[in-house]
Amino acid sequence: MISDAVIEGTRQLSVFDQVAEMEHEQVVFCHDQSTGLKAIIAIHNTVLGPSMGGTRMWHYVTDNEAITDALRLSRGMTFKNAIAGLNIGGGKAVIIGDARKQKNEALMRRFGKFIESLGGRYVTAEDVNMTTRDMEYIRMETRHVAGMSEAMGGSGDPSPMTAYGVYIGMKAARKKVIGSDSLAGAKVLVQGAGNVGSNLVDYLVKDGAIVSVSDIFEEKLGPISSKYKVDIIPAEDIFEQDIDIYAPCALGATLNDDSIGKMKCSIVAGGANNQLLDETKHGNMLIDMGIVYAPDFLINGGGITNIYYDYIANYNKELVMKQVENIYETCLSVFDKSENENITPQEAAMAIAANRIAAIGNNKLSY
Repeated sequence: MISDAVIEGTRQLSVFDQVAEMEHEQVVFCHDQSTGLKAIIAIHNTVLGPSMGGTRMWHYVTDNEAITDALRLSRGMTFKNAIAGLNIGGGKAVIIGDARKQKNEALMRRFGKFIESLGGRYVTAEDVNMTTRDMEYIRMETRHVAGMSEAMGGSGDPSPMTAYGVYIGMKAARKKVIGSDSLAGAKVLVQGAGNVGSNLVDYLVKDGAIVSVSDIFEEKLGPISSKYKVDIIPAEDIFEQDIDIYAPCALGATLNDDSIGKMKCSIVAGGANNQLLDETKHGNMLIDMGIVYAPDFLINGGGITNIYYDYIANYNKELVMKQVENIYETCLSVFDKSENENITPQEAAMAIAANRIAAIGNNKLSY
């Protein structure tokens, strides 16, 4: 899920060095010979409450790549949960393997046993290549899971709420750039046609945006192109497009030395995690290019907000949507802080999140 450049930058560090550098509390390696399970659970910070974040399954090239992904993603969850105003900390899990070939009930239930062994310090939900059905298997072994299907009494797939938050954040960025948050006529390229990307397309089309879509898995494009009037862009050509908004909703680290110089958009606002390969360097490069960046962990927080209210019981969709709509004003505050303090939007958003953690738990995180 992350680029070779990220791996290269962390290869010289031991696991404990990486853990110390990113300020993690705990990292759990899960292995089960009979099911073939290889997984990593990373707990970054529990000042605001138990760590919460989804599990993804990916065919990582190396174990080091999986470790780095788990550490970066769990750290991001700490800031995401804090800036969303939720009383939970940051955690994430990755399962190493090809989900299309290896995922089954036995694997999921064995993973659930590892989650249960943590005694509530980590709560999971679905992420990349995981479904509500997988959560149901995990739930057979532990109560520390959210995102069950509606038929099972849960809130279902959180992707629509993630997409809604991205849409709200995109409108705030549009307000910053042109003085109006209307997306009518805006040319938007959605990179990634998965659950979040496809739901985002729905919001954009209904709002009158001119939408194009790209995905490395071509089979995902058919359902979208048959349902909506969208242009299909080859994955290798996405940064050559003359657009207003780039919305990365798949892989992380797409904002890097190679891509940013080619970009012709005025806004980046998408649902993918860890979009900036280097938070400081590439955040500043976007500013130099005159591109407004809506921090990913801020605007993609709708999904975890949905999961949080699902987990604490008495789920109410209308309440969750109102909470997610707070992303709009938070984005505008981040843009103002960025401009007034001459820092990147990423740094501004992380400062707001870190200050909340410090105020509540007297625990200052570096960022």
